[in-house]
Amino acid sequence: MYNNIKGFNKDFKKTICKNIKKFRKEKEIRLMDLAEILEVSPEYLKRIESPNDDKKTCSLTLLYKLSLIFDKKIDDFFKE
Repeated sequence: MYNNIKGFNKDFKKTICKNIKKFRKEKEIRLMDLAEILEVSPEYLKRIESPNDDKKTCSLTLLYKLSLIFDKKIDDFFKE
């Protein structure tokens, strides 16, 4: 189905997860501190950052908040 869409990365969720963790580390923000800022549990954020946890996904609202905190554009989260 998605094979017909040019440039579609079927692993985009893993890319987003990896970038969230990467951007957090670049800003030198501890996971617990970021969870507090976002008003989510550290466990929830840890699962979002884990590319192997398919059960937890990042909402668009949370991704938008992260983009503001990390001073990134939304599309930066999709780049490998």
